[in-house]
Amino acid sequence: MSRTSAKSKDASSVPGRHPYVDRCLGLLAPLGPVTPRRMFGGWGFYLDGVMFALIAYDQLYLKVDAESVDRFAAAGSEPFVYEGKTKPVTMSYWRPPEAAMAAPESLLPWAELAVAAAGRAAAKKPKRRKASPRHRHKAAPKAGSP
Repeated sequence: MSRTSAKSKDASSVPGRHPYVDRCLGLLAPLGPVTPRRMFGGWGFYLDGVMFALIAYDQLYLKVDAESVDRFAAAGSEPFVYEGKTKPVTMSYWRPPEAAMAAPESLLPWAELAVAAAGRAAAKKPKRRKASPRHRHKAAPKAGSP
């Protein structure tokens, strides 16, 4: 059997990945091709190269911004907070409402808010320019050299 069989490409069959990651991928499937990446002991979820969600401590968090945070707060959601060196740090990622985690169609509106917030944040960042290769200048030949 080929190593690239359909079964090996199935997100639910990736060895070594936490089952909660696969559950979240299933819930986020209506968005399109979501890609998970390991990061800082958790996972980041990307759509079209933009991170819109993360898993930390076995909880899904979705990206929020000034346009969407009030909807998450009104639904009783909580932000991702971690202990910084001197004080707690609140991130711009919030848990979706518990009821939204029941099915893909329940999570979809919240995930769409997160994708939109992530898109707005990405649009605000200055475009990174690729570093140009350093040009090495050869020393001029010494007088009388061939």
